Amino acid sequence: MATYVALLRAINLGAVNKIPMPALRTMFEDLGHENVRTYVQSGNVVFEAPRTGLKKLVRQLEEGVTATFGHDISVIIRNGSDLERIATRNPFASEGGSPSSMHVVFLAERAPARGVKVLDPDKWLPDKFEVSGSEIYLLLPNGMGRSKMSISHFEKVLGVRGTARNWNTVTKLRELVQSQ
Repeated sequence: MATYVALLRAINLGAVNKIPMPALRTMFEDLGHENVRTYVQSGNVVFEAPRTGLKKLVRQLEEGVTATFGHDISVIIRNGSDLERIATRNPFASEGGSPSSMHVVFLAERAPARGVKVLDPDKWLPDKFEVSGSEIYLLLPNGMGRSKMSISHFEKVLGVRGTARNWNTVTKLRELVQSQ
C-alpha cells in the first residue's frame, strides 16, 4: 500500500461543484481505498491504495466523482514522498515568506519547458513564482485575493491543468501523510 494525496480542482467554491466531505470519503472507500481522510472543504483527500500508475488512479477517481456527484472535475495526485519534497523545497520559505503569503499550484503533469520560457516573472511583481517540475510555488505578499496572478493564466500558457493550495494546507497535508 502507498499513501497518496488527491487534490480536487474547483469544488465547493460558492454554489459551484458542491461535494460534501463525508460523501467524498465514502466514495474513496467504495473504490477500495483505505485510511481515507479529508482536510477542509476544498477537496483534499489523504488515503492509502495499492501501488499503481498515477494516471490509472486519477482516471478512477475522476470517474468516481462524476458517477457519484455528477461533476466533471480534475483530480491531481501526489504520493507521500512527493509531498515531502514539495514541502521541503519551497524557494520562498528561505526568503522569509510568511505562510499566509505562500501557495503551491499542483500541476497534473510536469510543466513543459517551452511554456515555462514564455512565463514572465516580472509581469506580476511584487508577486513571485517559481516553476519546479509539476509544481509552481507562489509568493503573494498581498494575498491571493489581491493578486493579479491567476492559476488559469498558468494553465493556459503551460497547457496543463492545475489546482492551488495555500501553504498552511500543504503543511497540514504533509503532516497527515506522515501520520498515515
